[in-house]
Formats: sequence, C-alpha cells, structure tokens
Amino acid sequence: MAVNGETKPKSTLGEPVCLLQSDALLQYILETSVHPREPDSLKALREVTATHPWSTMSTSAHAGQFLNMLLKLVNAKNTMEIGVFTGYSLLATALALPDDGKILAIDTDRVTYEMGLPIIEKAGVAHKIEFREDLAMPILDQMIADKKYHGTFDFIFVDADKDNYINYHKRIIDLVKVGGLIGYDNTLWLGSVVAPPDAPMKPHVQYYKDFVLEFNKALAVDSRIEICMLPLGDGMTLCRRIN
Repeated sequence: MAVNGETKPKSTLGEPVCLLQSDALLQYILETSVHPREPDSLKALREVTATHPWSTMSTSAHAGQFLNMLLKLVNAKNTMEIGVFTGYSLLATALALPDDGKILAIDTDRVTYEMGLPIIEKAGVAHKIEFREDLAMPILDQMIADKKYHGTFDFIFVDADKDNYINYHKRIIDLVKVGGLIGYDNTLWLGSVVAPPDAPMKPHVQYYKDFVLEFNKALAVDSRIEICMLPLGDGMTLCRRIN
C-alpha cells in the first residue's frame, strides 16, 4: 500500500499489506515457501479474514510463518498478544506452543476474534488462549502492580494502536523475562516512515506516522534490549530483553 493514498494491488491470494516492491516477488515467496507449508487451520483463518472489510489489518502469512518458527526456536511457553483481530498471529502462536502453553490475548473487539474462534477450536488449541475483551493498558498496569507477573513472559506480540506502542513498551519490558522477546508489528507503517513531510497520505496513516517514528527512535536507544527491524509484512521489530 502506497503512502500517497493510492492502494497498491493486493496479491491474488488476498495478502495484507506488504512492503515488498514487487507483487510478483511476494507471490513467489508465498507460493514457494509459505502457502505449501501453511497448516490447514491457518489457511482457513486467512480465507475467513479475507472476507472482512479490514482484512489488511491481519498479520501476513509469511510473518505468521516467521513467528511460528521463532517461538519454537526459543521454546516459548507463556506469551501475550496485544491486538488480536481475527486471530491469525494468535493461531500461529498457539500452534507453536506446547500443549500446556498459554497466551493472554487482549483486544477490545470480541466480534472479530469470534470470527476466527471456530477455526481455533477446531485446530485443538483454544485451551491455550485466555481472551480478554478490554483495553490493554489497565490490564498491563494491574500486572505491573502485581510483582508475580514480572519477568514471566517468554514472548509478547504487539499489533494494536500505534499511538500507545511506547506506553505498552514501558510496561511489558518488565513483564517479559530477561532473554525473552517482544515483537512489534507495523513499525515501517506502510513506508510512511521515510516519506517526505509534505507527501500526501491517508488521514490514519498521517495520524500514526509520528507516533511510529518516535517509537522506533525510542527502541533504537533503549539499552535494555537488542533489536532487529525486519521487512516482514508492514515491518516488524523484534526486541530481546538483555537486562
């Protein structure tokens, strides 16, 4: 999707926003290494999500594949997701966790979550998920106040309101364990982070742009974490807590 208000053509498989400049290259990645390996449940959820008018909000299939492998590599067991939508990244996470793994999933919209819930239940992983229909900030503040949650999460994934990213980070840095990971989605924000100040763009892109820029600057100088910004989907920044 371009920053000048023009929508970049989506792939024929209805993928969400991706910053790859060539649709053909994205299609190659999907057809070669993503869709042939995609579990049936994730495929079904991707197809259901494509019917939603805001389907581009979903985590892209190749980003979901990355998260699934990452969580297996670090042997994650206790995770959190802030911003769920229909649950594609949530399901990718649930499939990666052991049977006794847990995900605290927070979103203000139960309706979109329940679009994907039958597929999650059919996949046999719904027991790993505790869904909370609420604003994330009050929940995080409660967990910060209760010291027993400090340093207990192996992985936290954030794909919610960009104007609160820095506020989320201030809290979840204490909740993830040393050596644990935090993933922030949309950190390249449709490419707007490098757009000229006078570049025309859709109002919601313009509104969140400065928040994303300030957040990226804050992560870059945060001595408590190591970071890696990945050009997956709409940009994903992976943080590893080091102290």
